[in-house]
Amino acid sequence: MKFPNKNHTNLPEFLFGYTSEITKGFESIDLNQLKLIQEVMDTTIKNGHTIFSCGNGGSSAISDHFVCDFLKGTATDTKIQPIIHSFTSNTPTLTAVANDISYDDIFSFQLEKYATNQDLLICISSSGKSQNIIRAISQAKDMGVKTISFVGFTGGEAKEMSDYCIHINSNNYGIVEDVHQSLMHLLAQYIRLNNLDSSKSIEETIF
Repeated sequence: MKFPNKNHTNLPEFLFGYTSEITKGFESIDLNQLKLIQEVMDTTIKNGHTIFSCGNGGSSAISDHFVCDFLKGTATDTKIQPIIHSFTSNTPTLTAVANDISYDDIFSFQLEKYATNQDLLICISSSGKSQNIIRAISQAKDMGVKTISFVGFTGGEAKEMSDYCIHINSNNYGIVEDVHQSLMHLLAQYIRLNNLDSSKSIEETIF
């Protein structure tokens, strides 16, 4: 049943319902897929290749946040230097492609220009149905670029097309985005922990 399913007037009750839905979202994660995603991200980083990310709306903010937490956070006190770029961060490029070509091509166009077949694409989409996301995944497949999708709702085409996928079983945008955001933090911190400089102890690092 979709949450919320009534007009809540009691804030503590709504808080309990909301956090319960987040817990259900985490419980719906395929742990095998999560492990595979961590491994392919770690391998891509260690091999010096690029991770690209993209998303619309709130998911575009998560896409940009990936850059911050990996470029600065995961690289701090570690033996790795992640190269990560968000396709949502360059407004002139986004508007030029949207205006002159098509909004549906804003991510696939950039991927075609920047990526090689050793790179990795992460798509964040609550519905998994956004055409610019679908086209980006399709373009990645044509180029031999591995794809990861974070989706919600039914998962949409993105769930079926991607090489790896985390599907949050919820129909609430806020719940899905909250879990996707947490997964971004989880992956950034876990990969960092597994690549800490041997001269540094966990007690000396800040998370």
